[in-house]
Amino acid sequence: MQNHNVIFQDLGLIDFKEAWEMQQKLFQTILGVKERRLHQGHSFHEMTPSYLLFCEHPHVFTVGRNGSESNLLVGRPFLEKIQAAFYRIDRGGDITYHGPGQLVGYPIVDLENMGLSVKKYIHLLEESVIMTLKAYGVSAGRLAGATGVWLDPADRKAARKICAIGVRVSRGVTMHGFAFNILTDLHYYNYINPCGFTDKAVTSLEKEMGVSPDVEKVKATLLDNILSLFNIRIVGEAVNTHQP
Repeated sequence: MQNHNVIFQDLGLIDFKEAWEMQQKLFQTILGVKERRLHQGHSFHEMTPSYLLFCEHPHVFTVGRNGSESNLLVGRPFLEKIQAAFYRIDRGGDITYHGPGQLVGYPIVDLENMGLSVKKYIHLLEESVIMTLKAYGVSAGRLAGATGVWLDPADRKAARKICAIGVRVSRGVTMHGFAFNILTDLHYYNYINPCGFTDKAVTSLEKEMGVSPDVEKVKATLLDNILSLFNIRIVGEAVNTHQP
């Protein structure tokens, strides 16, 4: 039996490490349900919960477990100068940047409960962003051999990324997610090889539109698309997950 309910919370601007710890707590909550089901078998009827967090982060660079720190093009003293943090974390993918004006989404869900493969899950995340961009008159798609959402993906020279995706899946449960550039300060990408690419540009919705979109309206559109594509509905907020 699939659970079509999701607990949603918009955390606003939050430190990356604090949000990461929140994800880990929610991840463990889901694993706890799965472990109880394993031990109790058919007599166990509790469904695994699903969570979706939206947020923005202060300036931070993160590199995935198989990524290379050589793709960070500046030293730690310079990071301090620009007030940017750096973390090696437990997701897939290489290096990326998070900062104000970028919408970060963290779905913490049981893919088995949703009947999804990892490939299909990532495809639906990408499609949610592609549909959102279409609503703003921006045509986007996928680049062969790369995750995320791209503009002009058929033109290898003109292709530019507007949304990065990096996930961790353990025992069928997801962490991390997507980073969608809306009003993002793109200068920070000059300090890295984004996602390990040395020949691909990065863009934002603001840059492509030529005007500054209403972030809250973009969030609402993307949330509606996620709910529709994943066939889920909001039932509450993931409150108090950041409390000790």
